[in-house]
Amino acid sequence: MNDRTTIVMVASGDLRPSANETCWPTQEAMEAQLTAAIERLGGKVERGHAYDPVRKHGFIASQKEGLEVFSKIDPNAPLIVAESVWQYSQHVLAGLIAHKGPILTVANWSGTWPGLVGLLNLNGSLTKAGVAYSTLWSETFEDEWFVGKLKQWLEVGKVGHDTSHVHAYAGSQDAEAAALARTIADDLRTRRSIMGIFDEGCMGMYNAIIPDELLFPLGVFKERLSQSALYHATTQVPEEEAKAAFDWLVAKGLKFHFGTDGAKELTPDQVVTQCKMYIAAVRMAETFGCETIGIQYQQGLKDLLPASDLVEGLLNNDDRPPVTGADGKIIRDGKAVVHFNEVDECAGLDALMTNRIHRALGQPVETTLHDLRWGDVDRSGSTDDYVWVFEISGAVPAAHHEGGYAGSSSMRQPPMFFPFGGGTLRGVAKAGELVWSRIFIENGQLKMDIGRGKAVTLPEEESERRWKLTDYAWPIMHGVLYGVSRDQMMARHKANHIQVVYATDAAAADKAMRAKAALAAELGLEVALCGTAADGSPLRG
Repeated sequence: MNDRTTIVMVASGDLRPSANETCWPTQEAMEAQLTAAIERLGGKVERGHAYDPVRKHGFIASQKEGLEVFSKIDPNAPLIVAESVWQYSQHVLAGLIAHKGPILTVANWSGTWPGLVGLLNLNGSLTKAGVAYSTLWSETFEDEWFVGKLKQWLEVGKVGHDTSHVHAYAGSQDAEAAALARTIADDLRTRRSIMGIFDEGCMGMYNAIIPDELLFPLGVFKERLSQSALYHATTQVPEEEAKAAFDWLVAKGLKFHFGTDGAKELTPDQVVTQCKMYIAAVRMAETFGCETIGIQYQQGLKDLLPASDLVEGLLNNDDRPPVTGADGKIIRDGKAVVHFNEVDECAGLDALMTNRIHRALGQPVETTLHDLRWGDVDRSGSTDDYVWVFEISGAVPAAHHEGGYAGSSSMRQPPMFFPFGGGTLRGVAKAGELVWSRIFIENGQLKMDIGRGKAVTLPEEESERRWKLTDYAWPIMHGVLYGVSRDQMMARHKANHIQVVYATDAAAADKAMRAKAALAAELGLEVALCGTAADGSPLRG
């Protein structure tokens, strides 16, 4: 590209009009900063689609609209997808797949406005689709790192990043871990496992859908279930059973932030309905023989029922309200019904492996995905580590919080997104050693990045600052990744989600990581070890 080439800028938005209207001023400000940075470097920007005064935003708000926008864009033009909020990748994916010019995805760096979450989902989707792209992120769009990388893209049409923290897995050096991996892999291939999918494709997450033919060799098969069936099953649960589950949670110490106005506040009736959904989900998982299930969580179901958040957190906890089957016996007594939020099938496969490995090793099995929401230095000065904010929209297993249920609470999801309300399962994650991972698809192959980290406790004031900058009704984890910098993580990670699970100590976490890496490799995934051990030494298989 020469220095006067016109750059086409587009912005993928939400599917929900209220979100697009609310978020537009932030997007507009971000685009102005980005445009100014390009112009200072001698470039010129032309927006690929206009602001709509009727809808009060300038986002591409559907796949249909995206096709129309890209039909009018020169396919050879350099193109920037600018993101300062959550976006649905399907809105622009078809256009980007056909685009021949250089593509750059750019996000803001903000806790309040999750552009980097939207960017990571788009990047993972483009990676799965085999589309070449470059990516950048910035808090101010004036910092030296960003400006230098942007200049490089303007001059040559692509930009690279440091990924020296990534090391190809060379096989297990732990005989016990390798043997366990073979045993579990053999069992999966022989007895097989069913993954229950309550409607595929949540919120534009193309990257989160695993083609069936990639699962077959692993011994994993999808049972495609409908959220309308879950809705119906929810309505069939007797009131007294749901109230018994609710009473169980109250007895455990879970604090509910109740109000009286159901249109804006959490009410007991909403939670009782959520308990009905929980019971229905457990029974459906058992009926269809699903070892794991994923609920889509938003579109469709939110217009019929309270949010599924509380349900999702309960399912992933070994200690959960008992649910009886048709035979009167408790279903999977004392064991989680492994659930993957937002029906992210890559997270579901990861959670399946995690549950098998950790149960065999006698380690905590409670696992969850989180959004890689944002990160910042610790403003309190209590640690020199770079601390990420891991947050998922509404629920994690209570075992992840200090004090379990008694250390957790439930707040209403916002009326803008959830007209029928529903409570979350929130809290601050306890300190402890973690194994983190992500399964993704590249070049038609399943791959896994895996590494080590820890959840840390921050002073209350710093914790509250981060929580209030993000989503206060959601659970939060203060995460530190060993041997992986902020920019290395952003450069490599191929999803908006990261999977985390606790271990009892550093040695146990190392062991669990080695066993999980060995299992993934045994099943045919291409595995990469990312970062270092807790003491800074290289990770070993």
